[in-house]
Amino acid sequence: MNVLVAGGAGYIGSVLVPALLDKGHKVVVVDRLFFGNPYAGDTSGKLVVVRGDIRTFDARVFREHAIDGVIDVSGISNDPSCELEPELTRSVNVDGGKRLASLALAAGVKRFVYSSSCSVYGHGEGLGLTETSGRHPVSLYARAKAEMEDVLFEMHRHTKSFEVVALRLATVYGLSPRMRFDLAINVMTKNAYVGRKITVDGGGRQWRPFVHVRDVAEAFITALTAEGKKVAGEIFNVGSTQNNVQILNLAFRVRDAIPGTEVTHAPTDPDLRDYNVAFEKIQQQLGFVCRRTLDDGIREVLAALKDGLVDPDDRRWYTLRQYLFLREAEHAMRDMAIDQRLLTTGMTEGPSPGEVSEMTVPATPVSLRR
Repeated sequence: MNVLVAGGAGYIGSVLVPALLDKGHKVVVVDRLFFGNPYAGDTSGKLVVVRGDIRTFDARVFREHAIDGVIDVSGISNDPSCELEPELTRSVNVDGGKRLASLALAAGVKRFVYSSSCSVYGHGEGLGLTETSGRHPVSLYARAKAEMEDVLFEMHRHTKSFEVVALRLATVYGLSPRMRFDLAINVMTKNAYVGRKITVDGGGRQWRPFVHVRDVAEAFITALTAEGKKVAGEIFNVGSTQNNVQILNLAFRVRDAIPGTEVTHAPTDPDLRDYNVAFEKIQQQLGFVCRRTLDDGIREVLAALKDGLVDPDDRRWYTLRQYLFLREAEHAMRDMAIDQRLLTTGMTEGPSPGEVSEMTVPATPVSLRR
């Protein structure tokens, strides 16, 4: 298939895209590249990276590359980053998502796979929540996911040939070329390794389901390539029952993997997010089973830190920190630039530091050392 991956340079995307290429698909990535380009240097001709915003990128991309499948893993991620500028979050995560889907529909795309989240369950009603359980999102991020689900399935109801499937992901963990140390397992492992201390927020009794980033990539490929009658108009929780765990117990598991680690409680209000999720549907309907455990993720992140494969101080691995940096840089450019330049004289060729333009850049998949 010719697949467009929106947000394909992000935490999930930079694992998903190489997996798609390994399966023989041709891939077009659309991404702002706020966290860097993990594909620089590719000459294979099977991957094209378009530096663009889902709210504004050129719709001709669909026709020029004969796109017949879309995977949407784009958007501003995690609750603190979304709450930083709520209007921007809605503009990107909802308005941009709607535009992407509308362009795909207009271009005749057959399969559209949306990255939703188990966070739509919010404060869950009981244990073992299924795809038909009530949604009670408690954050802007989760509300935007729920709204996009409704929009996409309404589009599918009106145009059955537009096969929409939504994957509600458990909290993701594990190594990625665009690493994230603001996800529970990753950050606990990093904090234990660096400072021998884990601080638990919200009491620690709240439930969360977890899923490895490579299992997520495989789930997206399964949803993209499965028979239409099995996935069109369907929602699937993505994770595994054994990876449902209370946050305090997760902290103890990380502590046990890194001797000398202290677990403490932060004096914070109870976490309103509390959901224990069932995953039988995706296994029964698509034959998909997650293969990685929580301990697998803890071990691999710890090994990467010990081997120096990831720098725990790199700003790019913290979503909110990078967005704050970009916002300050944007303010500085606006306040100090002359003719959209800070230090250059205007005599050099090429785009100025302040210009934001869509461009196509060469790409190559990055593989993580194991």
